[in-house]
Amino acid sequence: MVNQKYLDKAETLIEALPYIQRFNRKIVVVKYGGSAMLDEELKANVIKDVVLLKLIGFKPIIVHGGGKEISRWVNKVGMEPRFINGLRVTDKDTMEIAEMVLAKVNKELVTLVESLGVQAVGISGKDGGLLQCHKKLSNGEDIGYVGDIEKVNPKVLQDLLERDFLPIVFPIGYDTNFDSYNINADDAACAIAEAVHAEKLVFLSDIEGVYRDYEDKSSLITALTVDQANELIESGAISGGMIPKLQNCVGAIENGVSRVHILDGRIPHCLLLEIFTKKGIGTAILRNGEED
Repeated sequence: MVNQKYLDKAETLIEALPYIQRFNRKIVVVKYGGSAMLDEELKANVIKDVVLLKLIGFKPIIVHGGGKEISRWVNKVGMEPRFINGLRVTDKDTMEIAEMVLAKVNKELVTLVESLGVQAVGISGKDGGLLQCHKKLSNGEDIGYVGDIEKVNPKVLQDLLERDFLPIVFPIGYDTNFDSYNINADDAACAIAEAVHAEKLVFLSDIEGVYRDYEDKSSLITALTVDQANELIESGAISGGMIPKLQNCVGAIENGVSRVHILDGRIPHCLLLEIFTKKGIGTAILRNGEED
């Protein structure tokens, strides 16, 4: 008699089949950030998940941040990180550190992907004019070299995908004067997903998804339409950092991305569980009229 655990594994693979068929050769943008970047085991699991997507026919693009690592290095050199309205003030020295740290993180991720037998290319938003931006203000206040994206030129990404590379992007762009700017990684992931007409955009963060009541962990919402997401924002049911994240999700759907997911990157293999199982484990944001 065949051991039940092997039958269960076969059943899991069969459950994944329709999703593999549906998303074959489709672009999936993965925004990678939060604690999953700091824990080496979680980092390895995320990269394995993305590599698996690549090997079974998806076209993944990783967009990553590195805010906690930037703060660590700012402290390391004796500088105090400053924030205005929750946004990091990025003076010229901090900008240099941010670019250096993000480039270091980027090449570490490239190395991890390459070690699993897949060719990866790490780029910044400067390369190929990918992310062009202007200075971002916070309620009218100057917060330094922080950028708002004006234009995305996806050609460099399209060329890499066409040549079977896995692109890994860190969000440093430039303005019309070619000054460097640090860009919010969520904003960069959304803009890139829209520009490449991604089928999916996935946010890996430190939250399980969207809750109707954050204090009640049983109120996790597994699927939201754009209208339902806007209602949650307008009603004040959600607050803090989830507001801009959900606004980004809605904007991505309205600009052509088919589906957006918010997942807890601290859960091992959350990416595979959300994409390849019927129930999923996070929150999916859908077009109006679409069913989960």
